[in-house]
Amino acid sequence: MAVLSMDHPWAFTFGILGNIISFMVYLAPLPTFYRIYKRKTTEGFQSVPYVVALFSAMLWIYYACLNTDVSLLITINSFGCVIETIFIVMYLIYAPKKAKIFTVKILVLLNVVVFGLILVLTLLLSEGEKRAKILGWVCVAFSVSVFVAPLSIIRLVIRTKSVEFMPFNLSFFLTLSAVAWFFYGLFSKDIYVALPNVLGFIFGVLQMVLYLCYRNAKLVQKEECKVPEHVITISKIGMTDKASGVHPINSKTPSSSDEEEALSEEEERKHDNDEAIVEV
Repeated sequence: MAVLSMDHPWAFTFGILGNIISFMVYLAPLPTFYRIYKRKTTEGFQSVPYVVALFSAMLWIYYACLNTDVSLLITINSFGCVIETIFIVMYLIYAPKKAKIFTVKILVLLNVVVFGLILVLTLLLSEGEKRAKILGWVCVAFSVSVFVAPLSIIRLVIRTKSVEFMPFNLSFFLTLSAVAWFFYGLFSKDIYVALPNVLGFIFGVLQMVLYLCYRNAKLVQKEECKVPEHVITISKIGMTDKASGVHPINSKTPSSSDEEEALSEEEERKHDNDEAIVEV
């Protein structure tokens, strides 16, 4: 990586811009996690993007440590590690048991096992510039996975026709961040930074297009769901009436003919009693 200083003003400018936008990207899920905190449930939200983002930030810090004067990469990815860890902890607190187990498994697999292997192998099997190149391509691969991770959310949006689980702010700032870091890599002549952000820009635009397509679909679905709610209400009212003693028309109730028969039988009994008294 080219030395980042005022000798490379455009690289420095886009590096600062990338830090600012990436800072906002990391904070974009705050409304989502505030909602999780208030409702005490993770609902349909996924933990995979946050686990992968944490792993990517760890890799970029390691990559930055192998190069000189790359404090702009270290600062933003250090902040990313902290904020992603907080998000994952909150997810583990409020997620259902099955989601917790899955999150812990993928967290241990990526951030402990895989990162540990990468760290050990690059330190033992390579050195100097070769080590930086190998790690650079590893960073490219997992930076791509950070942008591909929201594909699960994109699939959910297409299936449910609702953007409830794909915040527009996150998609918007991811796209801006990809643009800033692409130009940072371009002007600093660092292909490992520039290359993955091309794909990041494409996925960011795709998410925003989906948001524009399905942003009103949620309202339509809610209106369609009102019909069965009315049906349920009617059936409950019917059950209440039945329990309170309101009977159907064809149920067995006392009629006028039954009353006349009862009166005639009573008169006959009285007449028989009178005859018995006379005979005595």
